[in-house]
Amino acid sequence: MTGEPKPGHTVTSRYDAQVLEDADRAADPWAGVDGAALARAVRAQAGRPVTGIDDMASYLARQVSDTSHREVVGPLLDGAGASGVVVRHGTVLASWGDPTRPEMAYSATKSVLSLVAGIAHDDGLLRLDEPVSAAIDLPQFADDHGRAITWRHLLDQTSQWEGELWSKPTWVDAQSTREGTESPGGPPGAGWAYNDVRVNLTALALTVLLRRALPEVLRERVMLPVGASDTWSWHGYSTSFVDLDGTRLPVVSGGAHWGGGLWINALDLARLGHLCLRRGRWNGHQILSHRWIDALWTPCPVKPEYGLSWWLNDHHTVWPTAPTTGRCARGNAGTHTLWVDPARDLVICSRWGTRVEVLLSEVSQAVRPGL
Repeated sequence: MTGEPKPGHTVTSRYDAQVLEDADRAADPWAGVDGAALARAVRAQAGRPVTGIDDMASYLARQVSDTSHREVVGPLLDGAGASGVVVRHGTVLASWGDPTRPEMAYSATKSVLSLVAGIAHDDGLLRLDEPVSAAIDLPQFADDHGRAITWRHLLDQTSQWEGELWSKPTWVDAQSTREGTESPGGPPGAGWAYNDVRVNLTALALTVLLRRALPEVLRERVMLPVGASDTWSWHGYSTSFVDLDGTRLPVVSGGAHWGGGLWINALDLARLGHLCLRRGRWNGHQILSHRWIDALWTPCPVKPEYGLSWWLNDHHTVWPTAPTTGRCARGNAGTHTLWVDPARDLVICSRWGTRVEVLLSEVSQAVRPGL
């Protein structure tokens, strides 16, 4: 659905002024917005593309530091340059590049995985502080350490599980040692590490819990209700399957270190951000519970800038110059960012752009909070 721009503001793309949610149409998206400053910030971001993404195989090979497990086991999608949108009160104020072209989301996929976990939670299947082994039967949760892992541990990346899944061992993920606070051999909940193998274990556990392929659940329960396009897809690896009830189900990956993950365009990703901004409500329907959105943004005790697979900027830790009111899904060192700021009723989605912190800061300065 398309609206008209506020007088005095320039629409630079046919996607600008698009209304994502009908319920928000009464609000003035330009109230308290410095349109000129917003336009400058967006133009600058359009001119800061990540290079080398037109050959994703070569690009990805440079990101994986451990050469012993560099083999890509999931599909790849070549990138097409910087793109994104700025959304306020549910209306697209500005866009750059092609916001309708799907791109690999990298670790922003993790935050979408947490939305699927929210569906299981709201359906009464998942209790955050209950051991995973109480709900499903998988060998990864059968020993003493595994039996102590809760769903919260999986989603806030404090499980400290060690093992191998889909031919990739946990220790190969360099982020665990580069960014982590984990204690090797320590109990679940005592240390944090950003680890794709453990996130893939979360995806496996949720698939077994829901007994359905996760993309089907996401499409039916979230993407269709929020009016997303049909261009997104979610991929796993060539070997990531699980047999349930006589049916072989694909298991998606929660990142893209070895290919796969969520492929989604900026507008659709912004819809997910707006859904969270509205605390799970869309056009009068509760898609995800308020309680789950609050849980997503509750700080992890051992990593306070992290919630349930969402980054929290409460203490200026994630993006030092951006507002503390922001939460984000973030992938590939921020080159894929979905920023949600309830104080400004603002969503920013940036794909394949560098210096994202500058974009977040400049757009936030152009939007007065509380209006």
